[in-house]
Amino acid sequence: MSPFDLAGLKGKLKDFDEHSHQPGFWDDHENAQKVMKEKKSVENKIEEYETLATAIEDIEVMMELAEEEGDESMIPEIQEAYDKACEDVETLRLKTLLTGEYDANSAMVSFHGGSGGTESKDWAEMLFRMYVRWAERKGYKVKILDYQEAAEAGINSATIFVEGENAYGYLKNERGVHRLVRISPFDSAGRRHTSFASVDVSPDIDADMTVEIDPEDIRVDTYRSSGAGGQHVNTTDSAIRITHIPTNIVVSCQNERSQHQNRDMAMKMLMSKLVELKEQEHKDNLKELQGDYSQITWGSQIRSYVFHPYTMVKDHRTNAEVGNVEAVMDGDIDYFINEKLKQRD
Repeated sequence: MSPFDLAGLKGKLKDFDEHSHQPGFWDDHENAQKVMKEKKSVENKIEEYETLATAIEDIEVMMELAEEEGDESMIPEIQEAYDKACEDVETLRLKTLLTGEYDANSAMVSFHGGSGGTESKDWAEMLFRMYVRWAERKGYKVKILDYQEAAEAGINSATIFVEGENAYGYLKNERGVHRLVRISPFDSAGRRHTSFASVDVSPDIDADMTVEIDPEDIRVDTYRSSGAGGQHVNTTDSAIRITHIPTNIVVSCQNERSQHQNRDMAMKMLMSKLVELKEQEHKDNLKELQGDYSQITWGSQIRSYVFHPYTMVKDHRTNAEVGNVEAVMDGDIDYFINEKLKQRD
């Protein structure tokens, strides 16, 4: 349903209200929470639409008043309100493009350094920070699920959970190889280096959207938690790494309070990746899934970040580019995300 279908949204909200007032609604607490979450999402869409409609009406009133009184001093205020309304209309329009089955869901984002040793591991950590900052800018909650520090600098891998509506819809096209060109801080000769790191994105799936996994198809390893996980990182062998042998998907979790919780979260991460992969390949049998889902071929980058000899970030799929690398690395990536979304328009 489009966010612009106000009548449809209000009808859906009425249905939610009637359903939530039925006797026994809260007996199934888990389902009730799910319904209330969906209801809140519809309420937010209605509020966003009505706020924008009010802003446009206010602009019309200001224009009529300025014309009647011949008051040119109101022009800057009207122009500012008009520009803001145009931005809000475009934001709302882009949301209508988030029509995929899992687009409204939260997302899990993983980072892996590629070829290039310490340089690529440092680049993976820079990407990790960039996406955390983007998520915080958007008002999403961010939880670190796994964080494996590299020996000298950067990370071997990390996974974050980005919680909030449409997180997956916005982030799913960020999946791929990201290329860095810069003067390496790890090269005493001050030479320019090219490094690669991969970003993987999968949707957070509902508990009832599961796939049957043969226990013989997975390998579970335990290891000692370490890294930037905060106060809940254990120093015992409580971290869990699960490998799905048929697809070679590897997931890890270290930041829950116990080994049992880490295993549950790792299995949820694996389920999300398998559900998504089944959708992509239209296969019912997990054993029929092909390829190495955990690896991306280096060199097939979706975006390049150039720090030297000039500054530029360019997306190779849309040709969108900006010169302010610092702003991009500080999480200002909406332009790239939106340009990719528009390709579906």
